[in-house]
Amino acid sequence: MPALKPTDFTATITWLGHVPDREASLASQPLDEMELTFAGVATEIHGGLTRPSCSRVVSQHPKGTEIANVRQLTILSAEELAQVAEKIGVDAFNPAWAGISIVIEGIPDFSHVPPSSRLQAESGATIVIDMENRPCHLPAKVIDQDAPGAGGKFKTAALGRRGVTAWVERPGTLKVGDTLRLHIPDQPVWQHLDAARS
Repeated sequence: MPALKPTDFTATITWLGHVPDREASLASQPLDEMELTFAGVATEIHGGLTRPSCSRVVSQHPKGTEIANVRQLTILSAEELAQVAEKIGVDAFNPAWAGISIVIEGIPDFSHVPPSSRLQAESGATIVIDMENRPCHLPAKVIDQDAPGAGGKFKTAALGRRGVTAWVERPGTLKVGDTLRLHIPDQPVWQHLDAARS
């Protein structure tokens, strides 16, 4: 019995990018197409089968511990980026500002799709959503270079709108304009979730 359910929710890729050198800049460089491997994107600083743990998982692993890389990609929605742009006072949010890998359009409340959901291209290339990404202050400097004064507003504006982190389950090529179908875990929400979070 399948554990993942294909849905009628689809998204169109509107932007692709990679961060080749984090030391030089957090900003993404745009791509027309993206070659996905099991290690993510070869030219992306976040690529690799493993990575050092960061502040997001310090409750589980001391910072710098080698762990599996489920943060190969960051995916955001055009709809949520438009909301962020409005809140920080710019006409449009440039995906390069936040080191984004993929921008999609068409899935509502995208930052909160269930963990372990899949985005699958018509070619079969498949991305697994790990979890909601958390806003941070790092994009502020990049944003301020183009929109002085807007960068400091980003962290608050992006809360609940920062997209998701993800990793590659099935390699393939993605292109701007490709359609991705959302597949979700076929299970109910855990009834003890509120108690576990408190």
